[in-house]
Amino acid sequence: MSEDMMPRKNEPWNTRNTKKTGKGKPLPPMDGWKYSLGYVFIAVISISLFNWFVASSDSSIVPYSEFKSLVSSGQIVRIDMDTNYYTGYASSPARNDGRPGADGQSRVYKAVPVYDPEFTKLLDEKGVTYSAVSRESNAVLGFVLNWVLPIGLMFFLWRMLQKRMTGMGSNVLSVGQNKAIIVAEGDVKTRFIDVAGVDEAKEELVEVVDFLKNPKKYTDIGGKIPKGVLLVGPPGTGKTLLARAVAGEAGVPFFRMSGAEFVEMFVGVGAARVRDLFKQAREKAPCIVFIDELDAIGKSRVNGVMGGNDEREQTLNQLLVEMDGFDATSGLIILAATNRPDVLDPALLRPGRFDRQVGVDRPDIVGREAILVIHSKTVKLDPATDLTKVARATPGFVGADLANVVNEAALLAVRAGRKKVFQQDFEKAVEKIMTGLEKKSRVMNPDERRVIAYHEAGHAIVAAFTPEADPVQKVSIVPRGFGALGFTLQVPIEDRYIVTEDKLLGEIDVLMGGRAAEELTFGKISTGASNDIMRATDISRRMITDYGMSKRYRNVALTKRGAGIMGSPSEPLMTREYGEETQQYIDETVAATVAVRYETA
Repeated sequence: MSEDMMPRKNEPWNTRNTKKTGKGKPLPPMDGWKYSLGYVFIAVISISLFNWFVASSDSSIVPYSEFKSLVSSGQIVRIDMDTNYYTGYASSPARNDGRPGADGQSRVYKAVPVYDPEFTKLLDEKGVTYSAVSRESNAVLGFVLNWVLPIGLMFFLWRMLQKRMTGMGSNVLSVGQNKAIIVAEGDVKTRFIDVAGVDEAKEELVEVVDFLKNPKKYTDIGGKIPKGVLLVGPPGTGKTLLARAVAGEAGVPFFRMSGAEFVEMFVGVGAARVRDLFKQAREKAPCIVFIDELDAIGKSRVNGVMGGNDEREQTLNQLLVEMDGFDATSGLIILAATNRPDVLDPALLRPGRFDRQVGVDRPDIVGREAILVIHSKTVKLDPATDLTKVARATPGFVGADLANVVNEAALLAVRAGRKKVFQQDFEKAVEKIMTGLEKKSRVMNPDERRVIAYHEAGHAIVAAFTPEADPVQKVSIVPRGFGALGFTLQVPIEDRYIVTEDKLLGEIDVLMGGRAAEELTFGKISTGASNDIMRATDISRRMITDYGMSKRYRNVALTKRGAGIMGSPSEPLMTREYGEETQQYIDETVAATVAVRYETA
């Protein structure tokens, strides 16, 4: 094996090396064994087929009773006996098929031995010559083929599977080696300029980059850089992208590993992988270790009393020990990301471990426009395309959603046969992502279409006459998604972070406008308003329980808490802190509020 293919010291086989083959792909470990394994299978099958063919093609084998009758009639003059067959030679010098036998005679009949004490007496009476024949060579070969070869093959396969399951390691202990993806210095192409919409988070991480580039500036004054930085935010906001940008700006090796990759079915594997990860990171310092989905191993250990995961807790304990064990000036920085900070263990968040939390929130309209500009760099846009309008039409979208909008717009332009992406392509892409795919082929009778048309018109009319409602951009009666028969698209003028009581009541009015239009026009209602009713009921209930907007319990929160230890909100079992009378008041108030807003609509 050449020097390039040998694993470096303390580097597991399963680590993605930066050395590449001529085609730019990582060197596959133990590549030659694939061909050897195939040859072994072919050889075993060939030998088995050959033995079966030889045994089945021997037409001289006859039943024992017939063989004994031939002896009685004097047709057999000599018999060779072994453990497998009685081989009888006829009195004629040749067989009826013309094949010569040994000593001028023909081997014509074979029979499987049967326990028969009278058979030797019959041979003596008929004057048949019989003798035992040694078959030691065949017995040895049969033993090898029947026992040694299959057992050896099974052992070989077991070893092969063991090595592959443990990450191609040299022994079973290699299962404890980490599965981190190591990206060498200079291989990370992402920079801060590639990240938009999270300016505050980038400012927090500039210090991390500066420390990795100029650690002496901090050590001379006695300052310490945070050991761990936890990126917290909803899915798709760019936490992983930020971590890669930090590594790219600093120009240091980048270890990337998911929290789920630490925990396996074997007890102790997760802790061993944590030790191995930090061992490799110290050898390559300064570097960055990024653990994605930290909540997979960092959940609070308080819940363990209710039946926790011992392996996960051991992994978490080892992570806590390792983060206490390295010096803050060693150049090793831990970055982690999670979208569930509420379930993390408090010991993981204390100063000295993940002592800095960076919030990566959903972008505002300015951030969304900047993200759209970045993702549109490689897309041919029409000069008249206004990305500001697209950003305004996508409130609540994160970076991943906006990247999907740009890609969908490009695909729609190609589908329409255009060479550039126009504004209408972005509008259709936003509608597709928000409401689902159009189902123009769905067959609906005219009466149903008429009901849907009046229903959606009711939403639009109420929205137009409600001052607190967002303006309507589009109304459609084309079925979409998995159940929507139509939709009324409302686009807010600006991002809102505080919602007033009048605004919430206005939303309920718009939701109830569809059913109100049905009843006024047709004198009856339909199931088309089921989703509207659910949303209106939810808003009304939250106004009472969460926002303190009821008359009796003004400014009082009637929320539920977790039934677990310390009232963890992540517990699936929720208990309320109020009695049946209060619950009855909530239900009656919700029903009354929805009824009043329905009459208003």
